Amino acid sequence: MFVAKKLDKRLSDLGGTPIIERGLGDDQHPSGYEGSLDPWMSLLWSSLYQINPSLFPIGVDVVPDMKLLDQSKVSVRYHVKDGASLIYSTTPDLESRASQIERARLMSPARFPSDKSRPHCWLKMTRNCLLTRAGSGRDVRHLEFGFHSIEVEYEVGDVVEMLPSQNPDAVDAFIRRCNLDPESIITVQLRDSSNPDADVDADAASGLPVRLRTFVESTMDVASASPRRYFFEVMSYFATAEHEKERLEYFASAEGRDDLYQYNQKERRTVLEVLEDFPSVQMPFEWLIQLIPPLKTRAFSISSSPIAHPNEVHLTMSVVSWVTPFKRKRYGLCSKWLAGLDPQQGVFVPVWFQKGLLPAPSPSLPLILIGPGTGCAPFRGFVAERAVQSQYGPTAPILFFFGCRNKEDDFLYSDFWLFHSQDGGVLSEEKGGGFYVAFSRDQPRKVYVQHKMQEHGQRVWDLLSNGASVYIAGSSTKMPSDVMSTFEEIISKESGVPKEAAARWLRALEKAGRYHVEAWS
Repeated sequence: MFVAKKLDKRLSDLGGTPIIERGLGDDQHPSGYEGSLDPWMSLLWSSLYQINPSLFPIGVDVVPDMKLLDQSKVSVRYHVKDGASLIYSTTPDLESRASQIERARLMSPARFPSDKSRPHCWLKMTRNCLLTRAGSGRDVRHLEFGFHSIEVEYEVGDVVEMLPSQNPDAVDAFIRRCNLDPESIITVQLRDSSNPDADVDADAASGLPVRLRTFVESTMDVASASPRRYFFEVMSYFATAEHEKERLEYFASAEGRDDLYQYNQKERRTVLEVLEDFPSVQMPFEWLIQLIPPLKTRAFSISSSPIAHPNEVHLTMSVVSWVTPFKRKRYGLCSKWLAGLDPQQGVFVPVWFQKGLLPAPSPSLPLILIGPGTGCAPFRGFVAERAVQSQYGPTAPILFFFGCRNKEDDFLYSDFWLFHSQDGGVLSEEKGGGFYVAFSRDQPRKVYVQHKMQEHGQRVWDLLSNGASVYIAGSSTKMPSDVMSTFEEIISKESGVPKEAAARWLRALEKAGRYHVEAWS
């Protein structure tokens, strides 16, 4: 919601006029986000129809014929297993693996960006340690990787994307359930939508083939993501058991939306689990490729500095887990996989580097950092880098506000922060900065980073007045907006201006590139 609201505000600031009121989905709605999406989409089509009826020549209320199923948008070609195919399909070296990943993702109908197809490099895990107290109920890890063969240049504030490895047993189970041959050599191509009789999109016809199993494990999220409603509709066409067909048709209908949400989204049932629940369904591989959610890379803020940690990449990762209404324990695909890796096994991970939303600051730029929880990740790199820079010349102060639940359970990198906040370190008060931590659950009244900011409002205002840039990282729920409101209160109080003027001052700070937010859900 944070991104949607920010985009809507930006478009309005640029003079845009909304066609209809902004729509915001709510996962807590009895029907999930689609409970809000469906009526909003209906209103959008009606509004567009009123603006330009030619966009919908047969109207917006036409009900599609549920008895007809068009052909899939993709075509699969099976190739003879000749010697050449087997060479580049089974060679185990990392260069060959990178090439296979690239070919599979380039031919996927998900249309992964070309620069996100071939990994920039491979990282080898060298350290995997627990940051939270064992038994605390939270699993936050510090991970370290070394570059293998090629070293990619990065800056503090950058992001690394990783392609998670799916459970091999789950991939094998999916392939068996769908009666597929994992050793088949295939190419996957989009059909030419402008010519329904044409078999494939000519632009994709030159793609080099890959093993079917390689394609599945590199592009299709079979054991983590939940299928969409259209998946159930297409399944109903291929169900041979009458009771399964009826149930699938009900799930795909407007009347069955609430029950589908309870069965599918709330339980986060995977594609494999859904297929196993309807054993009479035998969907062609083409339809599975089209409908199964793509296997996406996962992005992590880098928590190291190339100056302080040469040839290394560090990450701070929370293992995602939750319990469904039926008491099933679920885990995030990538975080669970990474947490279970043993550095002694020499595992190589395909990665891509990209610029984040937190630009690398110059040593002379004063900083105000707000990073509760794993939001501290990029700021560990900021502080480590400035500590090295301070050995060669003067550096500007850093004021850092960190927050967690308990001092004993999840005070992430406590020794690191405390070391740099003492004896003239880059976070020390004698250097003009400071390190302040909010333990939200260690007292009856909850204390958050914004409370610590208010306690030290004078120091915040002094740094802002001296040209400091603000960096915020963490959850996108309420934290970014609460922090901005706190800044408005501090500016208003310390400068003696109305809160409206303080809000305008902050907006000017944003436009000047001195207020940065990196938030995630």
